[in-house]
Amino acid sequence: MKKIINNPTDVVSEALMGMQAAYPDKLVYTPKMEVISRKEKKTDKVAVISGGGAGHEPLHAGFVGKGMLDAAISGNVFSSPSPDRIGSAIEQVSCGKGVLMVIKNYSGDIMNFDMAAEMCEMDDIETRSIVGADDVNSNANPDTRRGVAGIFFMYKCAGAKAA
Repeated sequence: MKKIINNPTDVVSEALMGMQAAYPDKLVYTPKMEVISRKEKKTDKVAVISGGGAGHEPLHAGFVGKGMLDAAISGNVFSSPSPDRIGSAIEQVSCGKGVLMVIKNYSGDIMNFDMAAEMCEMDDIETRSIVGADDVNSNANPDTRRGVAGIFFMYKCAGAKAA
């Protein structure tokens, strides 16, 4: 099967714009920051976010919705989202109750989410994180488990608890 790509440099933004266009009553797309967030903002709960490199979308953005993620941040193809992008998502969904970041066990994601959290905490936005490292992997070393297949259950549990 062939992929239809207009321009490789626009593939991430076009995929996210397409998601927002498909669900205009439920999703908001933030251009340049590559953030998909819930259109309906809740003001009485901890916000839950996640994200990661593109190339497998809508992995994270597909789980933005009621009882799940409040926002998802996409990096470029196979690279972590930048701290600026993550910080933008944190600021968008923060309502004073704190923001939980659900992160896959990938060093770039962990580093960039942690940096974004530090920047946001300087603005008095409380953040916490949890790293998913399920046991579905090709390596027997538990330290390298990436948290790919089991991350969905973390999204559901965190989103339901926050709701």
